[in-house]
This record gives sequence, structure tokens and C-alpha cells, in this order.
Amino acid sequence: MFYIAVILYESSSNVPHYKPLYEECFTLIEATSLEEAREKARVCAKNNEHSYENVCGETITWVTKKIVDVNNVLDDSFKNYTDLYARHFRNYEAYHSFESLLSEEEI
Repeated sequence: MFYIAVILYESSSNVPHYKPLYEECFTLIEATSLEEAREKARVCAKNNEHSYENVCGETITWVTKKIVDVNNVLDDSFKNYTDLYARHFRNYEAYHSFESLLSEEEI
């Protein structure tokens, strides 16, 4: 079976006035159970934590902030198109304010 893990990462730096950047990853996981998928999501999230030096010589560190969800894919037939994950919400304005692709905010 296939599962989707929604993993939220946060960047930090010791640079004064650094504004954290967040990354929401949708990770496809193959597992035999939901519990196995959750464990694989924890391992994946930990393995993706890292630090690097940017072009300005500043150290940027990415860590796991939260594993938001782990759930079955909606359709695992993987044909012409496949819906993998869906979430529902009521507050469009809140969604619009954080979704950079809608707000046209440069990251």
C-alpha cells in the first residue's frame, strides 16, 4: 500500500533578523500498514534535516517542525492521473495568506 506523509520543515540561522522559511513536503511512502508508514515518515523527516552555507556565507539549518499527517493515498492505481492526497479547510483567507503561490509573495 502507498501512503502520503505531510511533513513540515523549518529553517533557522544564527544571522540577526533571519526570517524562518517553512517547507511543506508531501512524501510518498510504501508500507504494509499505517503504523509502518508513520515510522518511515519519522525516519524520512529525520534524514532530510540538514545544514548548509548559503551564497552569503550564512549557515542555514533545516529541521522537522511537525509530521502533520500520514494517510493512505486516495487512489493507488497510478493511471493517467491519480489523486494522492486531499485536505479540507474553511478559512480561505488564512490559506491565501500563507500560500505563496496564491499571494504572489516572493520567498
